Amino acid sequence: MRAPPINILHSTKGQAVRFFYCFISLCLFFPPLNLSASGEELDFGRIGAIDLLMDLAISNNLIAGGVVLIGNHAGILSSTARGRLSLSPDAPPLNQQSIFDIASLTKVIATTPAVMKLLDEGRISLHDPLTRWFPEFNGSAHGSVTILNLLTHTSGLTDFEMSSDEAMKTAILRAAAEKNQLQPGNSFKYADINFILLGELVRRVSGKTLDVYCREELFTPLLTQETMFLPPPDLAGRIAPTLGIDSGTVQDRNSRRLGSVAGHAGLFSSAQDLARFARLMLAGGTLDGVHILSEAAVKQMTSPIPCRNGTVLRGLGWDMNSPFSAPKGRLFSDASFGHSGYSGSSIWIDPKQDLFVVLLTNRLNYRNIRMFNQLRSDISTIAVAEYRNQVANERVTTVPKIARFTPKISLSDPS
Repeated sequence: MRAPPINILHSTKGQAVRFFYCFISLCLFFPPLNLSASGEELDFGRIGAIDLLMDLAISNNLIAGGVVLIGNHAGILSSTARGRLSLSPDAPPLNQQSIFDIASLTKVIATTPAVMKLLDEGRISLHDPLTRWFPEFNGSAHGSVTILNLLTHTSGLTDFEMSSDEAMKTAILRAAAEKNQLQPGNSFKYADINFILLGELVRRVSGKTLDVYCREELFTPLLTQETMFLPPPDLAGRIAPTLGIDSGTVQDRNSRRLGSVAGHAGLFSSAQDLARFARLMLAGGTLDGVHILSEAAVKQMTSPIPCRNGTVLRGLGWDMNSPFSAPKGRLFSDASFGHSGYSGSSIWIDPKQDLFVVLLTNRLNYRNIRMFNQLRSDISTIAVAEYRNQVANERVTTVPKIARFTPKISLSDPS
């Protein structure tokens, strides 16, 4: 059901629109229930819309807790943390510095910028065929796949369960021997193997493992001290465990088989650190006077590349418009980009509106993907509705449309 347009004449009506949007969103997002675990009435004047969404997600056992951080190129505009580090009743509350397994955000926070830095330095080309760096692909049907194809998931390669014995070697040989009908180029198929190969590419080109290269070239100069592969045991008390996995152990099975350092998953980070990375992207590759990437590399990374006959838009590593773009919400611009992670993480960045949203959660429900993606979408939509006025001097002129849906169980989640 579409709400009628509402003209916003001044800030109080703007607040009314945001409240009305949140109310409709909550009615559609969740089944009828008490709005607090205790059944007490909530003070809507005191509890923000995003807080309310997060609290309801916790009470519905969608997440154990989470952190939302909203900012622009200059810094953090707003943040909230709901719930605790784990399900233990004596676990500390979450905050901006709480560390999470960020799953597939590894692809865009570590692997993609590492590849782009090598590109900046002229050590690789986006059009290098796999055979230049992976002689294992000589004679393979996939030998013509390029670095560009890997970054945009247009290689035609598909995922498979990896072996525990010599995991990287056997994975490369199996990928090279793979036979399928997908040709590199226009066919878009999201697959972890693309970024597993890119992580190994960084090692072969730089002579450093992906974790070492990223620490020295990206994370240390960017002052993101909570972003790392293989977090040490003494940080376990600050790391939110993923469901069924100990704190500090990466959830992704194939990443663990690769030693927990892989191009597709394995990175840990905090909302505060991811905010610095988002600000770096908005600032064109230089933050607080520290140069990490060239402005040209950032622009190239975030320019839309049509895939699947134009129905999907990808950047290099980044998602722009695809079936996985739930964190884009309804109000981020077409210039925006981001990514999501299976563990319950997402980031979305909008250079046009100078705004970003980071969401990190302890995800509990991995089956109801539809509802989790609705949470991602609603948080982003509310954040833009709240802050784009301040950032871009724009006015919210209509209540965003919220699609009614019937929760549906699915066992696969490519993010």
